[in-house]
Amino acid sequence: MSIWWSLHLRREAASVPLARRLLLGAMDTAGVDPEVSFDLSVALTEACANAVEHGGEGPGGSGGYRVTAYLDGATCRIEVADSGPGFPVRRVVRNPPPPSPTAESGRGLGLIEQLADHVHFCNGPDHGAVVSFDKTLKWREDALLGAM
Repeated sequence: MSIWWSLHLRREAASVPLARRLLLGAMDTAGVDPEVSFDLSVALTEACANAVEHGGEGPGGSGGYRVTAYLDGATCRIEVADSGPGFPVRRVVRNPPPPSPTAESGRGLGLIEQLADHVHFCNGPDHGAVVSFDKTLKWREDALLGAM
């Protein structure tokens, strides 16, 4: 069995905890280990915050972003896609240097890379940035669905 969901959210700060709570609820219901759930929820929060901050207006003035999550077997895969200008070529081609210790931003994508097993940053076919990442799941002993 697998669980998947997709949300289309407005580029508003209030949308970020909504996506995070939905992910945490789904993983808790499925019986995912809390430590893995926490790592993925922090990574999702960073990806959503990036979409809210940098997503921009899409065609026709639509400034939303999309979050899709799949819990399938022993893996959770999450994708966050926005309608903005996309990543600079240097982010897509190679990892940029880390931000300076005094910088107030610029750590989110690096944090996602640390929390997930596999991460992919790319630009959408027409516009927008896409952040996708996955992590191998661990299950609680009382998991209802366990290793779906």
